[in-house]
Amino acid sequence: MLPKNVFNATQQELHATDTLFPIQLKELCFEKNDKQIIRSISVDFTDVPCTAVLGHNGAGKSVLLRMLHGLIKQSSGTISWGMASSSNTNRTRHSQAMVFQRPVLLRRSVAANLRYVLKREGHKGTALETLVAKYLSLAELTAAANRPARVLSGGEAQRLAIVRALATNPLVLFLDEPTASLDPSAKASVENLLQQITDSGVRLILVTQDIGQAERLASHIIMLHEGRVVESGKAIEVLNGPKSIEGQAFLQHKI
Repeated sequence: MLPKNVFNATQQELHATDTLFPIQLKELCFEKNDKQIIRSISVDFTDVPCTAVLGHNGAGKSVLLRMLHGLIKQSSGTISWGMASSSNTNRTRHSQAMVFQRPVLLRRSVAANLRYVLKREGHKGTALETLVAKYLSLAELTAAANRPARVLSGGEAQRLAIVRALATNPLVLFLDEPTASLDPSAKASVENLLQQITDSGVRLILVTQDIGQAERLASHIIMLHEGRVVESGKAIEVLNGPKSIEGQAFLQHKI
């Protein structure tokens, strides 16, 4: 289960009173080297446990995620956050975290990766070590606590990256194809962790090409094709009755 008493008082108050949703995109565009990658997207990310962004390679999914997280800036259009204090850019950024397809871990032990983030969050002493132990347990990495992070398996490394991001107490967690290179067993363990996170109240925005994963985890689906939104709605409705030709073709594995 997700560690209890993870949030300090200030963060508990933040989670209770603020929301980043809806995240509203209006005529959002991104161009690079004279190529239009995101084409005038207007869509809302609503307040649901998990939104999956589906689409084939080159659809613009990862670029969209990086714009949402502030890693790259849109060429035009706007991104508006639902949080009442969204004008405070620093606070908005602190309320989100991102996990990449290939985990970016520190060259130190598994526990030290968590300890580094938790210290930056202001934890110290016995409370710090208690949280390290809880996050290790959540990721099923207690036995690997003192191992170098670089020797972890792909699934272990991804679980560590996820709980390390979670240790910053985000309101929303962005995930860019977190299980793309994992075997079925490792994928299942990561999905189990993600389910526990959504059960705790943290919102997920998950980029994936895995239709089964979207079906298992997502409440809402946004589907991209060549930089455009071609489907947006409840997961069960999109997966069972896509309205666009592109959506139908993707779900039939034709594109």
